[in-house]
Amino acid sequence: MTDAEDRKPRSDEARSAFRQPGPVMAPAETESSTTSEFAIPEGLAAPRAGTESEATSEFALPEGLDVAPAPPAEPEGSAFSPPSTYRAREAPAAFTPPSGTPAVDLAKHVPWQDRMRTMLRMPVAERPAPEPGRAADEAGPAVPRVLDLTLRIGELLLAGGEGAEDVETAMFAVCRSYGLDRCEPNVTFTLLSISHQPSLVEDPVTASRTVRRRGTDYTRLAAVYALVDDLSDPDAHLSLEEAYRRLADIRRNRHPYPTWVLTAASGLLAGAASVLVGGDPIVFVAAAIGAMLGDRLAWLCAGRGLPEFYQFMVAAMPPAAIGVTLTLAHVDVKASAVITGGLFALLPGRALVAGVQDGLTGFYITAAARLLEVMYFFVGIVIGVLVVLYLGVQVGAKLNPDADLSIEERPLVQIAASMLLSLTFAVLLQQERSTVLAVTLNGGIAWVVYGAMHYAGGISPVASTAVAAGLVGLFGQLLSRYRFASALPYTTAAIGPLLPGSATYFGLLAIAQNEVDKGLVSLTKAVALAMAIAIGVHLGSEISRLFLRVPGALSAEGRRAAKRTRGF
Repeated sequence: MTDAEDRKPRSDEARSAFRQPGPVMAPAETESSTTSEFAIPEGLAAPRAGTESEATSEFALPEGLDVAPAPPAEPEGSAFSPPSTYRAREAPAAFTPPSGTPAVDLAKHVPWQDRMRTMLRMPVAERPAPEPGRAADEAGPAVPRVLDLTLRIGELLLAGGEGAEDVETAMFAVCRSYGLDRCEPNVTFTLLSISHQPSLVEDPVTASRTVRRRGTDYTRLAAVYALVDDLSDPDAHLSLEEAYRRLADIRRNRHPYPTWVLTAASGLLAGAASVLVGGDPIVFVAAAIGAMLGDRLAWLCAGRGLPEFYQFMVAAMPPAAIGVTLTLAHVDVKASAVITGGLFALLPGRALVAGVQDGLTGFYITAAARLLEVMYFFVGIVIGVLVVLYLGVQVGAKLNPDADLSIEERPLVQIAASMLLSLTFAVLLQQERSTVLAVTLNGGIAWVVYGAMHYAGGISPVASTAVAAGLVGLFGQLLSRYRFASALPYTTAAIGPLLPGSATYFGLLAIAQNEVDKGLVSLTKAVALAMAIAIGVHLGSEISRLFLRVPGALSAEGRRAAKRTRGF
């Protein structure tokens, strides 16, 4: 037998030894088939694992292990359906960082402004989850509807002159009242936006709204604060539909004072301001008439669609014209007091305080926009008064600022005038009648402190103004916390007697008489007084929180704020 013939039977035997049991195959298939050295020998009982073409994962579960089947994939829902993890009464637990979260006291008797501001200044990962039982509907409302309600409330607050931080606090309170804990509101001068992310694996829902019109109505502002207070109350169970209904009622409410009352209030405000700077009854009447004429002209311009810049410019002309006319008629009165009284009714103290407050709390974009708005208004007033003063100087009006700088000290008359000024300012701001008395007393206290420091103590007017404004902010914040309301109705009108009307007038008069250096010095003093008012009001508000129970971490870092950057 040859070597080839000897190898062939052995190859067949080897193939048959490793062949798996199965149906008999044709000889041609047997010759061409290939076997693996890992093939199971004949006679070994083993379950068939399937064909060799099946691909298995190393993470596949072995047979015989009892494991519950995976839940079916959730169908893709609408953007208006609540998230899968949303529960109105049982909110999902917040993410806990490795370092732990500080203990936060969210007592119900603490005002919602302080509770929400404390959590708003915390990092998102350290905020506590909303308390259960906040909404009446077990399923919970749709997230976009809650965000829309939040934006509408923030729009009314921002348009009413509220600070950016307070607007964000109110928006954050509305979201948490409906169980949306992972929300981030963002407020700029004309744009409101809010974003909510249900969980770390779901897409966020973002909505925005633009504030196009602004108005001064502190009664509406107080009603919005009352709505947010009820939403933040865990025992109120205010539904989303009821909140929408109340918000619609707030928007439809008419102003508490008719137009003729506002016009009369502007005249009384100018007359009271003229008495503060040394005016007599004739000056009081002349300033009141000039301010009322300016107010009517401004209303006429507003009805024709002219911007506010031109409204301020036109409103500043009648008081200045009446003062120049009295000087040309050689009437023995202080013409400067007439013009100064008219300026008091126009100076944008509300926008100035809000702008400085936004800058001090870190909202620099909003602060820059507000201060730019104040600058435009001030420039409009300057142009209106300068045109009239320049024409008066050209026709021979003897306006001598040095003869008008001496203000007679009449404490009782000036205190009464300051209180009347604050009262009429509150009417112009459309405040509730229940707050008018408190803000009137607050304005009188501010002028008493200023007069005692400046006239009796000889302290500089800037320092006296800052201290008096600080007391206004302190008392205003305490009164607002006592009534769970906004602090603006208690502070804005009370700073009226402190506004730099006389410094503004003397600066404009010096410029009209070609004494530019002297005029710029006086205008710089007016700017310093205005900044002292704004910073003093905000500082007083911050000091008030030292005497209030503010929720926060149990350590000294409870009420966190931004740290200084040390120049880098």
